[in-house]
Amino acid sequence: MTDTNAQTIAELNDRFRKGDRLIPGRRFGTAGIAALSPQKQMLIWAKVTSFADFSEGNDPHGEHDFGAFEFDGVGRIFWKVDYYADSAMEWGSDAPHDTAKSYRVLTVMLADEY
Repeated sequence: MTDTNAQTIAELNDRFRKGDRLIPGRRFGTAGIAALSPQKQMLIWAKVTSFADFSEGNDPHGEHDFGAFEFDGVGRIFWKVDYYADSAMEWGSDAPHDTAKSYRVLTVMLADEY
């Protein structure tokens, strides 16, 4: 993957995570997230949306496709962006830098659900 592709993917992932509806995809919370109070869920999603703590340790490819943070009273939260070739989510995309050829899925989960 080229640095240009990684930069494009990171920009698309950031836009998608922040709610840009022009980037095709879906957002999911796992059963553990869904079991939390609506207020906690809202705060967790806000932290996912505003996440900016990318480093070599959590973002080795520079794609901004993973994040983790502590959430008071809940524990560690993970979020991950995966790329599929279409909205049926059957096949991985080989071109996540191209929104016409990729469908993003953002999953937010409790770390112990991983």
